[in-house]
Amino acid sequence: MKYSFATDRGKKRSINQDSCAAFYPDDHSCFAIVCDGMGGANAGEVASSMVVETVVDRVKEGWRADISDESVRNLLLTSITAANIKVYDKSLADVSCQGMGTTVVACVLLKDHAIFAHAGDSRAYLFSDRLKLITKDHSFVQELVDLGKITREQAKNHPRKNYITRALGVEEMVEIDFNTVYLSQNDKILLCTDGLSNFVSDDGISEILTNETEDPASVLVAEANENGGGDNITAVVLSQN
Repeated sequence: MKYSFATDRGKKRSINQDSCAAFYPDDHSCFAIVCDGMGGANAGEVASSMVVETVVDRVKEGWRADISDESVRNLLLTSITAANIKVYDKSLADVSCQGMGTTVVACVLLKDHAIFAHAGDSRAYLFSDRLKLITKDHSFVQELVDLGKITREQAKNHPRKNYITRALGVEEMVEIDFNTVYLSQNDKILLCTDGLSNFVSDDGISEILTNETEDPASVLVAEANENGGGDNITAVVLSQN
């Protein structure tokens, strides 16, 4: 297994409110997490970094050899829930952090499958012979698409496309969605913030992931910057070989 990750503030933002991490819990698994913070001043950066640090620490503490899928999901749930409470409490206690929050998308890659957890509009993709979106955005425009009020094409340029309906740290409790995907030998997983998915097309992502480069995440981030870099950009690419 191997991973590649990169994050950049982009060309329009003064600070980077994204955070990410990846590591190997054991010789047969890989963990990755991506967060896109929101809030005034540097509060979004505080929220995203708090969640990454808390979740990584708790996953490391709770990991054990031959962990079951159910235990992986429970570990992700308890870790993300703890991070949510930590950010929420910080936002109440510190006036400079009021209203802060963050998206989260996390993945545990195992021998032949991957387990995902997410809240917000940061995404997980599976790349096999084509790019497939695994997660479903928790956003206002996604709700409009689900209701049939707008098309997916209209959603791409909707004026309220950045309004998310679920995030960590905003309320005392948060609902987390889970997905499990089985993999073929050469499949790749991409976790990213909307600074990537909004600035690099599916075809563009697919072309980069098709190429056998040592650091695909950095290539993806560079492409988003080349296409305008209008937001913070983060990408993590996982593969089994």
